[in-house]
Amino acid sequence: MKRFWGLILFISLLSCEKERTNRNPFLQEIGFQFELNLNLPLYSPLTNSGSSIYVGNTQVGTRGAFVTNTGFDVFRVFEASCPNHAPNECSTMNLNGIVATCSCDDFQYSTITGQMLNRPDDGARYYDMLEYRAAYNGGTIVIISN
Repeated sequence: MKRFWGLILFISLLSCEKERTNRNPFLQEIGFQFELNLNLPLYSPLTNSGSSIYVGNTQVGTRGAFVTNTGFDVFRVFEASCPNHAPNECSTMNLNGIVATCSCDDFQYSTITGQMLNRPDDGARYYDMLEYRAAYNGGTIVIISN
């Protein structure tokens, strides 16, 4: 009976998989916290569902962040630096509606999901946008780094 339980324990230890991270090697993980007051004209577009803005403040992320109102008081926040390049002179993405485009290579990303929209089928590793946590509290969005 001891052998049976020993075998079960051995098999369960072998079946445990170490957690693998999907860390982006191009973007550093920096600590910050920033608040957006939706009563201010600069951030008032976020009162509408489906709208996105670029927050280019140097206190937010590496190259700023894109904030999107996805509806029902849910906000998604993504790093504005292209996730497939080390930060450089062309890596700050441009926002057009809910699509962010990297000017280095014209890769496009959704500011609702953070996913790359035109992923090449060349077998290379591509990263989606780096997401930051956001909490909404009565007219204020608090953005916190991961």
